[in-house]
Amino acid sequence: MTKDEIYSKMSEAIVAGDREAARGLAEEAVRSGLDLLEVVDRGYVPGIQKVGELWEQGEYFLPELITSAEAMKAAMGVLEPELKKRNAGSRAGGRVVIGTIEGDIHDIGKNLVASMLQAGGFEVHDLGADVKLERYIETAEEVGADMICLSALLTTTMMNQRRFIGLLRERGLRDKYKVLVGGAPANRAWAEEIGADGFAENAVAAVKLARSLAGRP
Repeated sequence: MTKDEIYSKMSEAIVAGDREAARGLAEEAVRSGLDLLEVVDRGYVPGIQKVGELWEQGEYFLPELITSAEAMKAAMGVLEPELKKRNAGSRAGGRVVIGTIEGDIHDIGKNLVASMLQAGGFEVHDLGADVKLERYIETAEEVGADMICLSALLTTTMMNQRRFIGLLRERGLRDKYKVLVGGAPANRAWAEEIGADGFAENAVAAVKLARSLAGRP
């Protein structure tokens, strides 16, 4: 297969939510010595973008979204260790602390963003879901993070994104970190209102925004 054919199949595997195919193609890419960042950008990202479009058009629903996310996770499970091994942009983007905000247990979108950031060359520290506000700060200070990403899937827990930025200000740390917010109830206006550095509506947009904030193309 040509590179373009491989990339096309990768995209199709994500859209179809085919974990085995997504993983197998990732393994083939590693064996073939392909540029793994290019594999992500040209192979898997278009699949995620297509899934996002189908979701927005009402053609895909939560079950499809979950299976596609799992397929992406399977592929990244193969690629991430290799990216680290090859040092393909590792830490070039800086260090990111990410988690779903306190009181919220939803993590599908957050997991996808974390995987994509890591594939894009960021050192990612994923704290999981229902993360206490203080723990974001403790971890960011401990690992020397540049960026903190807060996910919230509920309008009630979204308010904790505002509280977190207030907590940073109280501790004199607001200017030390770029803060990104995301999740279903969040939007650009909300990010501006609470004083965040940016908002991303999906994993692809999150990586682009993070790269921009980190001064990367």
